[in-house]
Amino acid sequence: MDSQTLIDAYDTLLLDLDGVVYLGRGAVPGAPEALRRAEERGVRLAYVTNNASRTPAAIAGHLSELGAPATPADVVTSAQAAARLVAERVAPGSAVLVVGGMGLRAALRAHGLRPVSTALEEPAAVVQGIAPDLSYGLLSEGALAVRRGALFVAANADSTMPTGRGELPGNGAMTRVIAAATGVEPIVAGKPEPPLHRESMIRTGAARPLVVGDRLDTDIEGARNAGVDSLLVLTGVAGPLDLLTAGPGQRPTYLAADLSALHRPYTAPGRDGGGWTCAGWAARWAGGRLRLEGGGEPSDGLRAACAAAWEAAGDERADEDAVKDVLASLLRGDALSGGPSLRG
Repeated sequence: MDSQTLIDAYDTLLLDLDGVVYLGRGAVPGAPEALRRAEERGVRLAYVTNNASRTPAAIAGHLSELGAPATPADVVTSAQAAARLVAERVAPGSAVLVVGGMGLRAALRAHGLRPVSTALEEPAAVVQGIAPDLSYGLLSEGALAVRRGALFVAANADSTMPTGRGELPGNGAMTRVIAAATGVEPIVAGKPEPPLHRESMIRTGAARPLVVGDRLDTDIEGARNAGVDSLLVLTGVAGPLDLLTAGPGQRPTYLAADLSALHRPYTAPGRDGGGWTCAGWAARWAGGRLRLEGGGEPSDGLRAACAAAWEAAGDERADEDAVKDVLASLLRGDALSGGPSLRG
């Protein structure tokens, strides 16, 4: 990319929340400022989250408290994608058993569906999303309804979710209760499946979107599935080792330490003889191992290293033992200390 900044090529940012804009209740350092600058430049901000527990209004309120520009209309949730998916498959006004929080209930009502909490209501569908007070009783009601033939939809399949205390069980882990008890696998609405991206495009009308996320298996894979560009920021779940060993379906278009990279020219790795270079770094695959030499901005080194590792791996994943030697060079001092995942 030339002297333009990274953000210049896009009209809309489709931003993940947990691990990108905030961790728990607190902002990722520098994220609100980067988003305000993007909005000032006329770029549309859409907050696209797999978390179905809260309403768009509650999420927008939280973002505003952190200093990020947001209104309820800027928030797209897996609950909204799940509600549309259900509404397209059941009769208008149908009862839908909600194994989750208020975000799911509000989204279903917006599509003219009737949220219920018991299988006695004979629901046409069961929709499950993460909620802090999810109970055995509600999971049991969901299992009973699914056994009786109700459509089973999961807002997302995230096995974990990042918080300020570490990674906690996500909705994907919780849906295993009903799936194991009934033998029925849910239809998934959230990333990386297409329904949430479709919902985002419907709501934003984006022509040139950039997906921004912190997870390879949801954000980046979802962008690849949708055929759009992606930016992986190292402030949440994915770390350098995850990137170096990423399979072809989870390799981002761009990678950076944090959202401030949106406002700088992006230095992409280039082919150089038998290896790859990026700024002051040179990476090559030799003797069955990844080699990295040079110095400078660590994110440039990681870009060069990923290019070499991905080329060598082709359609497979690079072996962890073959790439981990480069981590000492990348993580020397506090070079990549912008977030909790940057040291693994």
